[in-house]
Amino acid sequence: MKKEFNYVPWVVGLSIAINLIVVALLFLPKVDGETSFDIKLLPLLNAVLNSFTFVFLLAALFMIIRKNIVWHKRFIFAAFTSTAFFLISYLTYHSMAESTSYGGEGLVAGIYYFILITHIVLAALIVPLALLTLFRGLAMKVDKHRKIARLTMPLWLYVSLTGVIVYLMISPYY
Repeated sequence: MKKEFNYVPWVVGLSIAINLIVVALLFLPKVDGETSFDIKLLPLLNAVLNSFTFVFLLAALFMIIRKNIVWHKRFIFAAFTSTAFFLISYLTYHSMAESTSYGGEGLVAGIYYFILITHIVLAALIVPLALLTLFRGLAMKVDKHRKIARLTMPLWLYVSLTGVIVYLMISPYY
């Protein structure tokens, strides 16, 4: 009898590692080095990658509604790929650049901070949710996959979309 792959330690380990690295960037000193590359392009790249993730997730949702599992998987893998590239770009930028303060005021500032805070909290939560959903799908635990995907998909869509909105709102202050 073949032993089933236990993906839970991977989900827990990756979730903790990714979120700890992101939090550590808040406290670590910034890398101070001359580079010929303009790192101020990375926030735009992050927004583009978040846009790709959003589109890939919508396509994956559309495909699973049509019961096209092959293309659903392909779009989910594309969403994970664009998210992985986003994470690399995000970590690179925030290891080298100081945080940018939002310069808006009044109601717009309130809206910005609401979107930002919900984006940050849900981005931390989406890491284990997306990984668990992925592994359950790959393990063909269809009922468990479907159940958690109904939570994961809208949250991941929200995180991807609000990442773009946050960029658009703060980009004048870079």
